[in-house]
Amino acid sequence: MLTLILAATLSLNAVEPVNATLKTVTYRGREALQIVPLPESENKDAHLLAVLKDSALRDGTIEVDLAAMPRAGAPDTARGFVGIAFHVAGKDRYELIYLRPGNARAGEQLRRNRTTQYCAVPDVPWHQLRNDQPGVYESYVDIEPGAWTKVKIVIAGRSATLYVNGAAQPCLIVNDLRHGGEGGRVALWSHGTSDAYFSNVRVSGPAAPPAGRN
Repeated sequence: MLTLILAATLSLNAVEPVNATLKTVTYRGREALQIVPLPESENKDAHLLAVLKDSALRDGTIEVDLAAMPRAGAPDTARGFVGIAFHVAGKDRYELIYLRPGNARAGEQLRRNRTTQYCAVPDVPWHQLRNDQPGVYESYVDIEPGAWTKVKIVIAGRSATLYVNGAAQPCLIVNDLRHGGEGGRVALWSHGTSDAYFSNVRVSGPAAPPAGRN
């Protein structure tokens, strides 16, 4: 059984950044890991990762407290994108569930319905899923930009469920993970337009070797 706990005091040597630098900071009263985009990624449509090196699993549970908001100077389309990547193989292949905190309390229902999102990088981007099956891979949940938010993702076979802020019922259910439930590492995920923080990360489940490329 793999059980990995990440606190802000964990050595940064245990986390591999992709398109980003990592900092340990204090945010809203707690120690946290901050993902900072590289200059060439800042306020761009760029995926940023902090890969947990010893977190390989296929089925299991990922829990984290996270917070995000649009960066200063971000475009109007920025929503504070932040989430968790899993089944990470290499630096550019993974399943992804993320939040758009800026949508949650919008004065337009359609935007609210797009607060959570699943996609598979790089094969099936979010906009393809939205076009092909509207409303199936995204949903509403009440969260607030910049506030600490508890996230839990439970993975079993080709299914993943997202729970937010301790809710007993999931707010997003995915029953056809597009990478077929491959094993791989876990990563904290952010976007070039987001200011993102993570704390209290816990990954548990049967250990599995990373899938695909190293």
